[in-house]
Amino acid sequence: MSIFLETPGFFFGVIGSALLGITLFNANWRVSTVDGNVITTSTLFENLWQNCATDSTGVYNCRDFPSMLALSGYLQACRALMITALLLGFFGTLCGMLGLQCTKVAEGNALLKGKITTAGGGLFIFGGLCAGVAISWYAFNITKEFFDPLYPGTKYEIGPALYLGWAGSLLDVVGGSFMTCSYRTQAANAKSYNYKYQAPKASTAAVPATQVALPRYDSNTSICKYGKNAYV
Repeated sequence: MSIFLETPGFFFGVIGSALLGITLFNANWRVSTVDGNVITTSTLFENLWQNCATDSTGVYNCRDFPSMLALSGYLQACRALMITALLLGFFGTLCGMLGLQCTKVAEGNALLKGKITTAGGGLFIFGGLCAGVAISWYAFNITKEFFDPLYPGTKYEIGPALYLGWAGSLLDVVGGSFMTCSYRTQAANAKSYNYKYQAPKASTAAVPATQVALPRYDSNTSICKYGKNAYV
């Protein structure tokens, strides 16, 4: 039963981590809004590393952020959370590959494989949560600036990369949960094959109380009880 949980959970976690990797390097985290603009000659879009601009002819150029320390605090935190999510997803993939029942690592020890699978599932869950926090935090700042009438800068909308990141973080959490739940079934199966051998106890037959011990037969004393005429 556990193989039907850990196998889809592992693939969900791997796909979710791959989507998070694509999200991190996608430039469309936020896109400049066209709300209230009659004529739009250029479109701006940004991610955690750079901002880009494209004109109506399709030509665009990108510029990296010049200084990391000059960035806002939430942007630096989002970078750290996304990188942490990718690292956790990588190690979760390794643990998941070792803990799958179809692999040869610790093949005879179901409990050890279950623990490795559970560790991989936990890494996927934490990675998905880190990415979900980073993406949601970034989206919150986009909406806050968009609905602020006193914000003087360029207003942006949520880009398609954030939706891709939300899907990846959700797959990581669901896949990690499946892998974690599979440990209970593996542990139950392992315990069902452990039989404790106990040597049989030596049983002594109880002598009935009514039984009287017979005297030992002694040939010397028995012969003396009969006379010589008894043999004629």
